[in-house]
Amino acid sequence: MSTAIPLAAKVESLTWAGQTAHKLKEEIDRLQQAGSLIVPKEPGGWWHQYVCPHHHTELMFDEVGVDATEFLCPHGCVITGDAYRGAWLVFKHQSLARVALQSAAVYAALGDVSYAQISKRLLVEYAEQFPLYPVHPEAQSWMLKGRAFHQALTEAIWSTTLIRAYLLLRDGGITFDAKEQMAIDVFLGLLAGSMEEYRHILIHERNNAENNYTAWLNASLSCVYAARGEKALLEALIEGQGGFIHHLSIGVKADQFEFEGSTYYHVFVLRAYLIAAEMAQRFGIDLYATTGAEGQSMRGMLEALADLADDQGALPALHDGPLARGPYAREIAEIAEQGLTIYGIAGLAPVLREAYRQLGAAGNEQLEALLYGGGADRAAQPEPRSSRLWPDAGFVIGRIAGNPLSFLADFGEHGGSHGHYDKLHLTLMHQDQTLTPDLGMVPYGSSMRRSWFAETASHNTVSLAGHSQAPHEGRLKHFEATDSSVYAWMQSTEGYEGCTMNRHLLLTEDWMLDWFQVELAGEQPQAIEWWMHPIVAIDGLQQPLSPEAAYQLFIAEKAGDVTTIKEQQLPITGQFVSKEDGAGQLQVAYKLDDTDAMISHTVLVQAGDEVVAVQTPGDAIDPSRSLTAMLHRRNDRKADFIHIYRAGSALQLSQIANNEISITMPEQSGTAVRIQLRTDNGLQIL
Repeated sequence: MSTAIPLAAKVESLTWAGQTAHKLKEEIDRLQQAGSLIVPKEPGGWWHQYVCPHHHTELMFDEVGVDATEFLCPHGCVITGDAYRGAWLVFKHQSLARVALQSAAVYAALGDVSYAQISKRLLVEYAEQFPLYPVHPEAQSWMLKGRAFHQALTEAIWSTTLIRAYLLLRDGGITFDAKEQMAIDVFLGLLAGSMEEYRHILIHERNNAENNYTAWLNASLSCVYAARGEKALLEALIEGQGGFIHHLSIGVKADQFEFEGSTYYHVFVLRAYLIAAEMAQRFGIDLYATTGAEGQSMRGMLEALADLADDQGALPALHDGPLARGPYAREIAEIAEQGLTIYGIAGLAPVLREAYRQLGAAGNEQLEALLYGGGADRAAQPEPRSSRLWPDAGFVIGRIAGNPLSFLADFGEHGGSHGHYDKLHLTLMHQDQTLTPDLGMVPYGSSMRRSWFAETASHNTVSLAGHSQAPHEGRLKHFEATDSSVYAWMQSTEGYEGCTMNRHLLLTEDWMLDWFQVELAGEQPQAIEWWMHPIVAIDGLQQPLSPEAAYQLFIAEKAGDVTTIKEQQLPITGQFVSKEDGAGQLQVAYKLDDTDAMISHTVLVQAGDEVVAVQTPGDAIDPSRSLTAMLHRRNDRKADFIHIYRAGSALQLSQIANNEISITMPEQSGTAVRIQLRTDNGLQIL
């Protein structure tokens, strides 16, 4: 399966490719004229520390800068300190590696030797500097240490960019003199030695071959072996323990999702696989159709992303990973371009468009398009998507043709160190905008990683008495999809001791019902808390509360074997329904951004229920811009949270019996649908 269209031929045959090459050339010119293409003598640190300690937003990086000791937050904070400088240096080194690759691509596309010289100079300077970087003394104890960065992982990623530039130059006939080649050979040798050492540690000493690190160590070594012409070593890497095929078999589940259940790490690992495949192709080895032990494949992983994306092409931030971020958008673009070019997966066209939108890019004017785009029709609309179940990863998507609403729910494994306490989380989507996304994850250097974004209360699920769920795995009790309805019944029994949670989601051609039932085994009632985090304002009448009203969130912080519980308060800004108001229904609405679309939301309120508005941190892009969550809670041993959503006008909900409700459409007077919840069969439309 061939992926390679020579860039010069691409420019000749595709008008956009020539335009992109010239735009990329102009970007390099600006950096060159600004004097910013200088290789720092200092190694980089850990990029996750590049985050404002006050606003928890990622700090700003300008690739034109030559050096920096002060770092700016989007809100105007000026941050200083060694950790921030080390993180800035990560971005600078990565930026220069990208310029080396971009310059090599411009040379390959346009034939201008001056850009080959820019790329060559950067490569040689890095090769000469690399042995002078120490094995990083300031890296954190849990890290596999690099030279040019705290983490060997960062080094592996950075090295693949540099080596791809080197190979592009060699393909174009650029030669290196004896001194230059010796420096590059030393760099490749040192790099190979550390990557091989860390593979041994992960695979044989820690018995952790499935780690996402392994995929990138493999990718870096694949680039080294391609640069040195070592086919036998590459073949051994592909076939051996922890190699390409083995990692695909254990690092990806049989349903084609990366084992940690994180969209971000799914993209992360897939990108490493594609780089390894690109290197293998140089030896005539085709990895693009290779499958793992249970049928795992790069095609399957790409198709999973096409199915996961919302109708705008945005990928959900399942478990750890940013909601949106420039470098991440580039990674998405790189794999989506290849998914379209190599595999012809039309469903990736919206994903690619959204990635370029996040980058502020028009059309194909990015390096990823020039390198990997093959003329696929990015404007094409993919076929309508149906529901999909990922039984191993534990995700389910419900879609019905004609209904603008759809849902994504999480019932699977915790996700290891990148998991969240979020079982039975619900993402509600409209074709124009996702209403209740997973809010994403801030850079790991932020304290809010543990104090909010991983916690249960930050997700659209149920918590108990201010405490987060235990790490655990839920289960799917029933799933059924027809042309007219989708039903998913998910259950959790290990989130809290003696607590059984059942979430029933029923999507029809006209509405979506969410019936979340919670039962406690003990005699003691507890505060049972149903959360919903819309990213647009809630249009509904609120009763003001005293300024002191607050929700108490309890955070468990672990240090070794010691767990400390810390309390955090979130302001309660108003009541939609108080405990004293009795049974009935609450109706609110959401007007989606930049559209005329409206989602109506009807809540069935039981006597003793309370529905309040809670001021919470914002999403992971900017936590300082607060959102308003809906908290539906009940102090009892059992709770039924019954909510229904509709695109357009509101529905009427009423209770017929403990396990039976009626849904009425006001515009169809007298027309009602009765739904019963049975312990054996779940939801039934009567």
